[in-house]
Amino acid sequence: QVQLVESGGGLVQPGGSLRLTCAASIGIFDIYTMNWYRQTPGNQRELVASINSGGSTDYADSVKGRFTISRDNPKNLVYLQMNSLKPEDTAVYYCNAEYSDWDRDYDYWGQGTQVTVSS
Repeated sequence: QVQLVESGGGLVQPGGSLRLTCAASIGIFDIYTMNWYRQTPGNQRELVASINSGGSTDYADSVKGRFTISRDNPKNLVYLQMNSLKPEDTAVYYCNAEYSDWDRDYDYWGQGTQVTVSS
């Protein structure tokens, strides 16, 4: 059974910081590309940051320079450090794991954690 559990969300003032954690119960964690998505009501789920099995990272333009994704493979953890938070960062943040084999695309999701940026 695959399980992704996010934690670390909460209420923060503009300009503040939060660190989200995704704990993965998954086989061969190292092979998965790990992603953070976010979603607000009425909007499509947006890819915020990703880190692949080799440690290469990518970010949405809206968060470049403010967010950092990282992973701790021995602990099956992925993090999203969020700095200089803005009200428009308010969303439910989801952890995602993906891997493509020759016959199937694997795609797993956590339950989400709420991040609210407000004064």
